[in-house]
This record gives sequence, C-alpha cells and structure tokens, in this order.
Amino acid sequence: MTSALFVALYLALVIYIGVFALRRKRGHGAEDFFLAGRSIGGFVFLLSLFGTHMTAFAILGSSGHAFRNGIVTYGLMASSSALIVPILLLFLGTRIWAIGKQHGFMTPVQIFRDRWECGHIGTVIFAVQAALLVPYIIIGVMGGGTTLAALSGGFVPYWLGGLVVALVVMSYVFFGGMRGTAWVNTFQTLLFLSFGAIAVAVIGSGMGGFRQAVDTLLASPDQAHLLTRERFSPLIFFSYTFMPLSAIAFPHISIFCLTARKMAQFKWTVILYPLCLLAIWLPCVFLGVLANASPEIPAAARDDVLLRLLDQYAPLWLSGILGAGIMAAVMASDSQILALSTMFTEDVFAYYGHKDRFGEAAQVHTGRAFVIILTAVAYLIALQAPAGIFELATQYAFAGFSALSPLWVAALLWRGSTKWGALASTLWVAAAVIATAVFQAVVPPTPPGVIQPALAIAGLDLVSRTTTGTLVLGLLPVVPMTFISSLLLIFVSLFTSKPSPAAISRYFLAK
Repeated sequence: MTSALFVALYLALVIYIGVFALRRKRGHGAEDFFLAGRSIGGFVFLLSLFGTHMTAFAILGSSGHAFRNGIVTYGLMASSSALIVPILLLFLGTRIWAIGKQHGFMTPVQIFRDRWECGHIGTVIFAVQAALLVPYIIIGVMGGGTTLAALSGGFVPYWLGGLVVALVVMSYVFFGGMRGTAWVNTFQTLLFLSFGAIAVAVIGSGMGGFRQAVDTLLASPDQAHLLTRERFSPLIFFSYTFMPLSAIAFPHISIFCLTARKMAQFKWTVILYPLCLLAIWLPCVFLGVLANASPEIPAAARDDVLLRLLDQYAPLWLSGILGAGIMAAVMASDSQILALSTMFTEDVFAYYGHKDRFGEAAQVHTGRAFVIILTAVAYLIALQAPAGIFELATQYAFAGFSALSPLWVAALLWRGSTKWGALASTLWVAAAVIATAVFQAVVPPTPPGVIQPALAIAGLDLVSRTTTGTLVLGLLPVVPMTFISSLLLIFVSLFTSKPSPAAISRYFLAK
C-alpha cells in the first residue's frame, strides 16, 4: 500500500489544484469556464497541450504494445507523430486560434457551421465526434484502474481504481473548468516527463544493465524479433503514419488551440513538441521491450508491464512516486471530458436556444451536469471493455478522428468545400467505424501472428481478421477510411452549392 498512498496524495493534490482554479476564475461566463477566458500563457499552453494529447495510451498503451511487439512500437506512432503533429498545429492550429478569437467561437462545430452555413449538419458532426471521443475517455478510466490495482498489489481492485480516477477527474473538471484542467495538465506533464529518465535509470540498474537485457533478447530465438520490425509488414507500418492526423481533429486539441493568449505561443509548442514526445515514448517503449528479458514479468502482462517493472526493481517509496507519474498521464482524459461538455453546451444547448431562454449561468450548470453523466457512462463501459489500451485507441478513436481530419483541411484551406461534402465525409466515417466494430464482434480474433482472410475476391484478400483488429487490403482500416473520406468530401463538394460569398470571405482573402 506504500505505493498506492503516494498516488493517493497525488490525487488529493490535483483536486486541490482544480478547486484553487475555481477561486482564481475571472468571470462567471461560459468562455471563462470552458476556455479559461482565452488567457492561457505560453508555458502552460505548451505543457498542457502536450499533456492533453499524451494519455494512458502514451505510457501504459505504448509499453504494453512494445512488450508484445517490440521496438517497432516507437516507429509505428512516435516517429510519425513527431513530424506530423507540429505541422498540423502550425498550419491548422494557428488558423483555428485566429478564427476563434476573431469571431468568438468556442468549439469546432461552431466554426464548421459558420464556414459552411450549416445548422443540423453541424449537429451530426457533433454527434459523430462525441461518439468517437468516448473510447478515448474510457482509456483513461481503464488506465486508472490498471495503475491502482497494480501499485497496490491487487488490494485496490480494478473497478475501484477506475472509479477513484473517474471521480477525481470529474471533480477538478467540474470545479476548475478549462483553467483547472490546464493547470492540472501542466503539473501532470512535468511529472510524467520526469518519469521517463528516472524510470530508465532505476529499472535498468535493477535489471543488471541494459546491455545484459538486450543480449538476453538477442540470444533467444523467440524474442530476437522484438528488436526488429520483421513481424510488421510495410503496409501496416505505412498505415500507422495516418494515425497522427487525428491530433487536430480531436475536439479537445482543437478546442485547446482556442485558449492561447496569443498566436506566438504556438511557436515554442511546434518546436518543442517532438522533444517532449521523445522524452515520453522512448523510455516507455524501451522498457516495455526489455521487460521480456525479466523472468519475473509474466508473458500474459499487457498494459500493466511498466507497473510490474516498478514493483520488481524500484524501492517502494520510489515506485509510489513513479506510479504517480504514470497516473499523471493516465488522467489526461480530463480534457476530453471538458471538450465534450463544451461542445454539448455550445453546439446543442446554446445553439437550439436554451442559452437565450435560461441564461449563461444555466449553460455552465448544464456543462457541469454533462461532465457527471459522461464520466459515469465512460466508467461503466470501461468495466466491460475487453480490448487493450493501445488497440482500443488505434482502432476507434485514432482511426475515426484521422478520417475526420479532412474536414479541417477543407474548411480552412479550400474555398470550394461545401456542407454536403462535409456531411458525406462525416457519415462515411461513422459507418466505417461501426462496420469495423461489428466485424470484430462477429468474427473472432485469430491466434497471435495469424491473419485470417474473411472476404476475398479473385485471390485478393479484401478484409482480414487479426489477433487485435482488422486489415483491409493488408492495410489498417484508418487508411481506406481517410482516403474515402477525403474523396467524398472533394467530389460531393464539386457538385453541390457553395456557401455564400460572405461566409467564404471570412476565411479566405478575396481574389
């Protein structure tokens, strides 16, 4: 329980930060609660934006995936993210900030509605975004339950650990809004950025040195592949480069772009983001791989592999501190919860006239009630979620939002895009994600390393089932989903009526 007590102290501290943020609020309006009055400074903006993006997927999910698949995990996600995410922030994030500040927008759907002059289509986009974001929130609850259960040696069961994390996150989001979320994320990011270097040093020393661990893996015929990418085809490796496109399409990322005090704050975020990514992913993936050289780590370990390493090789007090660092990343689901609350109150409650009828204070209260309901739903689903954190994120949240990223490109960079093109793209993404989920529910997973064709034409495997997911023409579903989403948006826009010149002129300079 020593390790669990350190985590309990950490949880109490983040609740205090959220309550303190409530005392520092500058107003009682929706903009102050949901966007912190657009006053986030450079240091907090960088760390909070990065922390918002790095959740349980980055620490628990990456190490668990590396434990099973090897060092290739870093190449699959981290290497491409270090290039693509800063580009998205530079060319799209800055435009989102400028348009939001100029017109007072608080959500992505508000921008889409204004850009394409669409009403109910915006509601459809909101519904799809909300449905796709729920798996990401579930990941946070799963990570919390896994972390507390492992650190306490099973004394705190998974269901109770998930409940504790859900309640803590709900508390500081409820009281502190965006300001509390940003401050907590800044503190959490500093904590789990420090985690990597310390964990590598402590665990490496406990394992007798990394050279010995690597030599052990290389000497084993069954484990040498963990230091190569031989079990991942070039097509699958290529597929993962599409996943980082989801960054700008995630509502919590695009909404956080609206909180910056000035555009110059994006500069250091773009520059330092790859370094922050390296500091998180490299230690977690490396340790996940080398855990295979430890006889104390069972082969059945999944998302708790880092926690098992800490329990085995770190002193109790240090294990508790590092466990709090892991918990910091796990609890980054706060931004997703606040983002959905913001979208619901702005894109549904306010858009359909309830703000005018009941007042802005009622809007904030509605947002807080939505936080409670959403957290409860995510917790109940997390209790039944069978998939690992990495697989749940990549198959649904990342794939779906990557396929929605063309909406931002079209809205901000192509004057010829239309609301009907946006609707066609959005409906396709929703249908494709549902089809993937149904297929995986009907067709059982294959044994490890086995790919089972489920639909083939003329000797060509169109759809296949794998151990953890689905392949389409040998590619992950995110690739055809994104390509078809883009094509639908383009071709439907070419043959449908354009928005008014006034709407287009707000986003593009007149020719």
